[in-house]
Amino acid sequence: MASIHHTTMTPTKLELLSEWLPKQSWYVGNAKTPELVKAGGFRLDDPKGAVGIEFMVVVDGTAQQPVAYLVPMGYRGAALEGAPDEALIGTSEHGVLGTRWIYDGVHDPVVMAQLRALLRGEAVPQHQSKSDTPDPTVTVHGTGTGDGLDVHVNRVLRPTEAEATQRSSGHLVTGWTWPNGTAARGVAAAVAPR
Repeated sequence: MASIHHTTMTPTKLELLSEWLPKQSWYVGNAKTPELVKAGGFRLDDPKGAVGIEFMVVVDGTAQQPVAYLVPMGYRGAALEGAPDEALIGTSEHGVLGTRWIYDGVHDPVVMAQLRALLRGEAVPQHQSKSDTPDPTVTVHGTGTGDGLDVHVNRVLRPTEAEATQRSSGHLVTGWTWPNGTAARGVAAAVAPR
């Protein structure tokens, strides 16, 4: 189980994401610098203990209607060999672990392997800010990933849990909180044909 260090990160994850997010093709806002707030998320454990894995939900309040984004992240102690340039969200100085290279999780093989394991029922979602604490609010529905299937991560989250539970393919549902305090749940990732 991964240990959560309650320490500083400079720059913070939200500062890094505020610069990185508007450059992504799936960003639906029009602000060059979004006003992001952490709205939810969960963690997964790397069986080898080398990569920190977090699925963070951030909400951008600059749009007319707030927009929730899911950003899977891999935290590494060194650069990820072979990763495309756009995969690097940035580097940050962690108060305990030193320099961390933070990658967009869809480009990190360890992050995606653990997401597939979660969809197969072989991994347990963990609380975002508590060590060794499962997060029962993150749920998997339907069949998991098998041969010939891949995983699609929903970058823009929409509150759709009622519809989501009726899907036949495997999918992951998570929650977040809008700026007005309203709770929402939606599909974070789903099994997809290759």
